[in-house]
Formats: sequence, C-alpha cells, structure tokens
Amino acid sequence: MMGEIALRYPRNTLVVSTGAHGGSAASDARFPQTIDRVGIRATRLRTVQGLALWTWRARALAKQRRPGFVWCAELKPAGYPARWLAARHRVPYGLIVYGTELLLIQEKIRRSRFKRGTAASIIGNAAVVVAISRWTADLALDVLAMLDLRVPVEAVPLGTTPAHFQPGVDTSAVRAKYGLNGGPWLLTVARLEWHKGIDTTMTALAAVRAAHPGTRYAIVGTGERLAQFEQLRDELRLGDAVRFLGGISDAELPAIYNAADLYVGASRRFEGLAEGFGISLVEASACGLAVVGGRSGGWIPTIHGRWRRGSIDYWQTRNGDDALVRREEKRWRVTTTGIGW
Repeated sequence: MMGEIALRYPRNTLVVSTGAHGGSAASDARFPQTIDRVGIRATRLRTVQGLALWTWRARALAKQRRPGFVWCAELKPAGYPARWLAARHRVPYGLIVYGTELLLIQEKIRRSRFKRGTAASIIGNAAVVVAISRWTADLALDVLAMLDLRVPVEAVPLGTTPAHFQPGVDTSAVRAKYGLNGGPWLLTVARLEWHKGIDTTMTALAAVRAAHPGTRYAIVGTGERLAQFEQLRDELRLGDAVRFLGGISDAELPAIYNAADLYVGASRRFEGLAEGFGISLVEASACGLAVVGGRSGGWIPTIHGRWRRGSIDYWQTRNGDDALVRREEKRWRVTTTGIGW
C-alpha cells in the first residue's frame, strides 16, 4: 500500500524510509519520491539491531526534513521508530493495519504483559489507524477495546490502476512463456501459505477433472509451502494440471489474469491467519475475470459488495462438497457439486 501512496503523492513530497534489498536501485527509480534505505536488509528491520538503526536514521531524517506526519506501512516494525519520533519530536503518525497482523497481535497481548504494553504504546499514541477493509477495521476496534484505547479508525478499501488491470490484454506472450494454452484455467495469485486455500482448490480440482478433464490450475506466488503443495499435487495425481508459476512481474500480471477463465481465492482462517482484504480479487475482476472467494475474513465484502460474484464456505469444500460455478446469462453463481462451464 505504501508503494502505491508513494507513486501517487506529488513529486518530492514524501521521504520513504525502509530497509535494503537486492535490486532496489532499479525499483527505487520508479518512484517520484526520495527512497532512503537504512543500512540493513529489510528482512532484518524487526531485529534489535534493525530497530536501533532505523530509529537512528528516522531521527536524522526528521532533523533534515522536518516532516509534518509519518505513515507506517504496518504496525510492526514501522511503529517503533514512528513512536520514538512522536515522543521526541512531536511528529504525529498514522498506522496502516492488516487482518493477519491484528489477529497475531490479539494472540500476543493475551499471552504477554510486555507485548500488551508495547502494542498499547504504539497504537494508543497514533493519530489514526487506517484499515484496508471494513472487516479489518472491525478487528482493529476489537484490539483497541482489548487495550482499553480510543483511536480513530478509518476503513480505506484497496483498489487497482484501471489503465494497468483491464480486460482485453494480449495473452499470447504469457501463454507461451508459462505454458497456459488449453484449459479452462483456474487461477490463484497469492503467497504459498496454508490460509490461502491453495490446498483446498487442488483437492476440489481432482474431483472436477473427473467430469471436466481439461480443467487446469495455475498458481502465481512464492512461499515456504511450495514443497508441501507440490507433494499434495503429486498425491492427488494432478501432474501437469497444476502449474506453480513462481513470482510474476507486475507488468505480466494483467495478461495472466486475462489468460485465466476463473479466479479462485479459497482463503480461510488457519492458525491465526486470515485474508484481510484480497487485492487479487479486485485485480482479477478489473481484468474482467469471474471470481470465487472463500467466506472468510475481509473477502466477503470484497466479493459481494462490489461485483456480486460467488463465495464458498471452506469447510463445505473441505468435506467434499465442491463448489460449482456455472455461467448463466453472463453471470456466475455457486452451488455444490463441482466446477463446470
């Protein structure tokens, strides 16, 4: 979200402070803002050393730039240097929060008095909390109630760039590159994590292919669960019907969406994790692709509040009642036997 804000703010009106990563010089050139990178990898900003370096750098930037406001791309770790600037330099800050982050905080403040105090200090001194969906905003209010705090909470649902995500994009290059000919193709764009429901979709696909052998499934994304998902694919004997495409560039994503026939986001609550909004559903729909999402977290209003597509209950699918999506009068509806066209 902060990347989109940085792209759209007037030129040279923001300073983006973040960690280092490989290839950052090329990505930084896209932004009309100053990108100031702390001398430590972005993945280590949460460490004690990372927080110390980031806070020290934030102090120097505050003296140089005299900012009027600080936006935190997430509660932790960005909230720590922001809280310090507010205490020492009286610079107000706002927190952008996400569903999974808030669910984890709920668990931590129940178990740890120290974590409760830290969360109360960072959240309680914020000028505003901005949530990426109404569901996430309600979750933020629950956290505030647990901490006995009152902070303004605003819901700002995410969107897409219409000039980028749109129907009618030429798909020939991505079809050839990723082997997406034939089909029909189901598509998921997500991190390879259990709560994304990729395993659910593969399990359903095995039954669907009994009736529709040509149906195939492409997954865009990276993550630590790849080996486990590949093992499940092999156990289900899906073979080449499931394609893990890895990370895809932003430039290729619209064509990937246009190459698919149905977007499936079967996310659910899993071990304290959930989908707070589901930007991929928005991107898919902006490309004219029909979508089906799990009835969990922030995806329900994303689906029903905007495009009236279909939602399915994860547990029904898990128990073997596969979701059936039929196209009738150019609309999609959900029943419970399989996926068909």
